[in-house]
Amino acid sequence: QVQLVESGGGLVQAGDSLRLSCAASGRTFSSSSSSMGWFRQAPGKEREFVAAISGRTTMTPYADSVKGRFTISRDNAKNTVYLQMNSLKPEDTAVYYCAASKNWYPSRRISEYDYWGQGTQVTVSS
Repeated sequence: QVQLVESGGGLVQAGDSLRLSCAASGRTFSSSSSSMGWFRQAPGKEREFVAAISGRTTMTPYADSVKGRFTISRDNAKNTVYLQMNSLKPEDTAVYYCAASKNWYPSRRISEYDYWGQGTQVTVSS
């Protein structure tokens, strides 16, 4: 079993920055072969893809809504993935979830991820 624990959420103003972290643990987790992703869910909306990163950090797809503002990265030695969020907007307000896949390919699809964190709230005020 793999456990994912997110941190770093909070209340900020529009234009501010936040960095989310997701620490992975578990006997079967392999940083180098597992892709990781960030998703978010706003009230009344479906969970949506934000960004993902392949096991060897060579592929990093982003949702169009965050491209150029958010950056995903990972430290395999620490089994941790990060989401640096800059120029935050009120529409970025959501619960942000970290997810891990057994596959190396960083998919945009929720169904491709095997493990999920509990989520961290990000609120951006205008």
